This record gives sequence, structure tokens and C-alpha cells, in this order.
Amino acid sequence: MDQPVNPTDTANTLPQALRILAGQYPRRVALRMKDYGIWRDISWQEYAASVRKVALGLHALGVERGDHVAIIGENKPEWLYSALGVMSLGATFVGVYTTNPTPECEYVVGHSESVVYICEDEEQCDKALAFKARTPALKKIVVWDMEGLKHFHDEMLMSFEDLLALGGHAESADPGLYDRLVDAGQADDIASIIYTSGTTGPPKGAMISHKNYQWIARQTDKLTRMSATDETISFLPLNHVYEQIFDLMMHLRVGHIINFTENTDTVMNDLKEVSPTIFHAVPRIWEKYHSGIVLKMQDATWLKRTVFNLAYGVGKRYNDYRLEKRPVPLPLSVAYRLAYFAVFRKLKERLGFDRVRLGFSGAAPISHEVLKFFQSIGIPIREGYGLTETTGITHTSDENNFKLGTVGKCLPGSEVKIAEDGEILIRHGGIFQGYFKDEATTREALEGGWFHTGDVGEVDDEGYLKITDRKKDLIVTAGGKNVAPQFIENLLKFSPYINDAVVIGDRRKFITAMIVIDEENVVKWAQDHKVQYTTFASLTRAEEVKKLIADEIDKVNNQLARVENIRKFILLDKKLYTEDGEVTPTMKVKRKAIYAQYKEQIESMYRE
Repeated sequence: MDQPVNPTDTANTLPQALRILAGQYPRRVALRMKDYGIWRDISWQEYAASVRKVALGLHALGVERGDHVAIIGENKPEWLYSALGVMSLGATFVGVYTTNPTPECEYVVGHSESVVYICEDEEQCDKALAFKARTPALKKIVVWDMEGLKHFHDEMLMSFEDLLALGGHAESADPGLYDRLVDAGQADDIASIIYTSGTTGPPKGAMISHKNYQWIARQTDKLTRMSATDETISFLPLNHVYEQIFDLMMHLRVGHIINFTENTDTVMNDLKEVSPTIFHAVPRIWEKYHSGIVLKMQDATWLKRTVFNLAYGVGKRYNDYRLEKRPVPLPLSVAYRLAYFAVFRKLKERLGFDRVRLGFSGAAPISHEVLKFFQSIGIPIREGYGLTETTGITHTSDENNFKLGTVGKCLPGSEVKIAEDGEILIRHGGIFQGYFKDEATTREALEGGWFHTGDVGEVDDEGYLKITDRKKDLIVTAGGKNVAPQFIENLLKFSPYINDAVVIGDRRKFITAMIVIDEENVVKWAQDHKVQYTTFASLTRAEEVKKLIADEIDKVNNQLARVENIRKFILLDKKLYTEDGEVTPTMKVKRKAIYAQYKEQIESMYRE
């Protein structure tokens, strides 16, 4: 298969890049969508045609250069058609999380002054119908799936099919209109406004230009070495910049195939069918895979368990040599190849990772023990670092050059500086254009010409960045000792029985933790050990379960300095949900909200 000429080297905008790829490889597969259990191929030619119709349909509705259009829906080709259609007009797309309740959707749509609201289905449409009277800029609601709405009439509502038909009529009336609109696009145009799912305060709208997207794609390409033969799987929220790295930036640079999962519940099965070559996920996904393997091995026969443990021991020793960049002894190298062929190869096939040449973890910190585990069984995962305001990435590692405990080196062409207080400052071509309608916060974030990340870290002699924690999250105990809660929380989440952990201790005499158990794994453990319970809440109150978690915490304490030891803990009787404002959509804990909601439980741990 020929490698396409990288369109991001000649195109000013993402729609211009799409047009180049569609012209070069009209019949090559660009996207795949699973619908009712069947995978359907979409060529670059079909992809570009759908984008063209969306753009011309929106143009006919009156959307102009500089306007904003909101998009809310699960990952589907229609999401990309909508976003690229909007950008084709020189307008800006504004992604909204599907999990956002109506007031949060209203805030984003209202604050961004969106003129059109493109949504997936009746559920997301209902949100707009509830707030349309309070968002005066909003003129039209476009729905992909009209099931449940076919007999509902509202002058603002139209189907996605009707939008495409409108675009088709506009194209017939003026065949050159689309190309003229796309040709007018400039690299400095604002492509998107991404509202940060910040852990404090209302979300801020980060303005990302086409030039930002294209720069990140070019620099990331130098590390990932992706090509048109690669395949990825799309299931993380598409309005989050992390998913956009693979579905917009890299996709429109190298032309790889994106596979859209049927829904969020079928990811693991779809993964086995697709067997992607590049797989990116948030730490929660990698942690679930890890705990699933560990517990499955515990339940396996003595022979299978013994063979796996022997193979894993070999893989761990082999990986230690590689991490320390020492030559692997020949006997160990041979033993690893045998272990890989006999055990790890089959395991990877069962997981759907048999073709994965590189995995990525991002959007939140991950336990280094999890990374070591996967590296040892032959699945290389590289942790990356970045923020919405840096267009998703500032640091990552390639396949061969990496160092555990770090998030890699900065992208080529980047500058990194550590401030006196330890804050990481970044300067590169992906730095955002500012916060929409918030000049004061923009000036603060870009003070001195550097983007202030809000994270604390250090750069070693080889240029690898190690993240300590969020600057505002660092704990200073009553004794004046600094403690990084994320590091302890990641050690706790390495346990297959712990889903979430919130470490507390700022200006306190000692460290405590609130723990959310992993329901699936703890339920199975309780059944195996004949523990009586009725609900999730009653499970957390069972003394046997408390003892199980206490033992897991003891394992973590043995790895920590005495001042970092967790002295007391409580088990929360519910999971943490984005809908309840407790975690972000990428599963980062909103500490302020947690501290306020569980104030009484926290105080109970510090009473004498």
C-alpha cells in the first residue's frame, strides 16, 4: 500500500487535508462503523462527500465563517462529518460530553454562542429543547437518529438526513461552492473550542486553531511513526482532545483506518474483532485489563497458573534489562521468546492486542506498576502528557526510547522550563489561542510567553519529564511534609479490588484515604469467600471486605515512606459518577466536590 503524501505539509486546514486524502485515495477505507453487529467500510471518497453535504447544508441554514456549532453524541462517523463540515465553512465546532446534564449543556451552548446544535438522538435533543429559550444565539437543532422524534414537530428541529439533502441541493445549484469555502480557510482560523472538564469551577473554552492541530500531528508523527496501514479504535469521548489526536490530527495526516465501536459496552469485544495496531486508552481501561488478567489467573488451574507465573517472571526480568538499557543475556532472551510464544502471544490474541505495536495511556496519571506489567507480557504502553490547552500533547515516548516513571521527552520543536516553584512551563506550536471570552485567565495562563500547566514536575539529565502532581493538589501535612496524592492513589488503584482512591491529608496529622471498591472483582471475591451482602452499599460494610482492602493498603504502605503511609480509610458506599460531578469524563477525581460531599466521613477519620 502506498504511503500518502502528508496533506498536513501542504494544507492550511483540516478540511483541506481531508480533500487531499480523498483525492489521492478515493476508494481506500477511511472509517469503519459497526452497526447491528456488522462492520461497514466507508471510503475516503464517501467520507469527503458526507462532509461536503454537511458543510453546504449548514451554509444553506445560514452558518457563516466565525460562527460556532455545538456537537453532542457518541463516537460515530456522523461526529466527524459534522465537525469537518463545520470547519469547512471557516466556522468552529464545540464538542459537548454526552454525559453532561442539561444545565452543563446549556452552559457550553450558551457561553459558546452556538448557532446550531447537532446531536445524536432524542435524549440529547431533549436537553436542547429544555434550554433553547435561554440560548438566544441557537437557531437550529439537527438530529442524527430521529427514532422517537419522527412525529414531533418543532420549527427548530431537523433531521441529519434533511441536512444532507439540503447540502446536496446546494451542491447541484453551485458545484464549485464547497471548494471556494474550503479554499478560504486559513491556518490561524479557530477550528474548535474545547471546554475543559476542569476539576474546579465552570469549564473554560480553549480555542484551538487549525495550525495548532496540524503542528501536533506533524510532531507526533515523528514519534509514533504511524502510517496508512495502521488501524485505531475510537471509543473515548470525541470532544476530548485526547481522542482527537488519533481521529482528527493523525488521521488527516497519515490516513489510517478508524474503527468506531458499536457502543461503549462493546469495546472489549470490538477490540478482539478489529485487533488494532495502535491502541490508546485512559488509565482506567488499562487498569481494568490488568485486574482482569490477574484475577483470571488466580482462578485458573494449578498448571495454567504456574505456567503463567513462570512466563511472567521471565518477562519481568527481561523487561528490567530493557528498562535499564542493559544488553539482555542470551539465555534470558531465548527464555523470553519461549514465554512469548507459549503464553503471551495467546493472551494478546484473547485480548485483541495481537497486532498492537504500541499502546498509549493519557488524560490522567497511570500506575507505573501497570505499565511494567504490560511491558513484561509484550504489550508496550507509552504514557503521554499534555493538556487541552497544549492541543493534547507535550511529552511522550516512542517505541524504543522510553523511561519508566516519566511521561517521556517533549515533542520535537518544543521548549520546557521548570519554574522556581516546580511548575512545568511549555512553549510549542500547539499552544492554544486563549480562552473564549476570558482574556484575564488567558493572560495568566500564558504569562511571560509560556503556558503554565499547573502541574509540578522535574526534567532529568536525559530530557525525560517526571510529573509529581497537580500544583494545587499537593498535600502539606501538619508536620510540614510534602506528599503527592496522585502517586499514592495510583499505587492503590494497581490493586484489582480498588477502582478509585482519594488521598487526604492537607494540614492534617496523618494521611487517610477514601476508597471505591471495584464492584465486579469484589463481588466475585465475596461470592468465592461466601460473604453475605445484598447491595453495593452493604458489600462495602462487610467486615471481610474491609479486611480485604486493609490488606491491599498494607501492601501499598510497604512501598511508601512513613509520612506517606495511609493510617485510616473508609469505603464509599457508591461509585463516583460524572453525572454527580465527582469525576471528569476522563475519570479524574474532582477533589473539591469530593471533599465537600464527604466532609463528615473525612472528619470522622481524624477524630480521636
